[in-house]
Amino acid sequence: MDQQTAKIVARRKREDRLFKLLGIGCTLIALATLAVLLGNLLYTGFSRLDWQFLTSFPSRKAESAGILAASVGTLAVIAVTALTAVPLGIAAGVYMEEYARKGRINTIIEVNIANLAGVPSVIYGLLGLGLFVYYFHLGHSILSAGLTLGLLVLPIVIVATREALRTIPVHIREAAYALGATKWQVVRHHLVRYALGGISTGVIIALSRAIGETAPLIVIGAVTFIRFLPTSPFEAPFPHHAFDWLQSPFAVLPNQMFDWTSRPTEDFHRNAAASGIVLIAVTLTLNAVAIFVRYRARRNIKW
Repeated sequence: MDQQTAKIVARRKREDRLFKLLGIGCTLIALATLAVLLGNLLYTGFSRLDWQFLTSFPSRKAESAGILAASVGTLAVIAVTALTAVPLGIAAGVYMEEYARKGRINTIIEVNIANLAGVPSVIYGLLGLGLFVYYFHLGHSILSAGLTLGLLVLPIVIVATREALRTIPVHIREAAYALGATKWQVVRHHLVRYALGGISTGVIIALSRAIGETAPLIVIGAVTFIRFLPTSPFEAPFPHHAFDWLQSPFAVLPNQMFDWTSRPTEDFHRNAAASGIVLIAVTLTLNAVAIFVRYRARRNIKW
């Protein structure tokens, strides 16, 4: 190695070390910022977390206010979102990756799906307001909110499904076809099964985003002060009134937090911080479920 080449190699190594140090520094800054935010949230709201807070309705008095209505509303809205976006998104992703012909139309659809994932969430709120609330006359209800959030996270589920299918080696498909399997049998018994870990991760990420959304639900008509729960589907006569809860007004945790943070008193700010802790706990639980499902799916796969 001549002197000029040695200088070039030494410079490249210095640049690599500098880039590594820069990356470590940026990561530490991000982690430190997150730790400060979480620490402040825990310091402010942890003392407010008790059974009374979790099982009480909102109140004009901060010490007696709770998140029962907002928690139930969040779970109901997310249930509708999951039941609509997950099967539709997985089916659309499988069709586009395995069945759709590669061409100009398919390329246009792919580009639009990728672009929809980056559209501001308030735009989906306006879409849901015009389509579900006014055109289909669903009102300011749990159903309208769930369908709106379903549209919001649908591109995420589609993209995650397609990416998970692309990671499957081609010899899996070739081996199944060689044994006489049909296209549907290959998709059902092999591709979807092997891609389950990646699909589950995408689904949980999409639902985690939906849980924290505020702008679309404000546009749809989520309330911040509600002192009753939706009709339980297990108590209503089936099937005529079993789905009455879908038409109920609703409150969600992000909107409840927004309302409390807008109050001037410190007690309501502590309530908002406690609600944030609950919301973060739910999100972390969903991510833990995704990690567990991905681990089990990969452990059971034998290539």
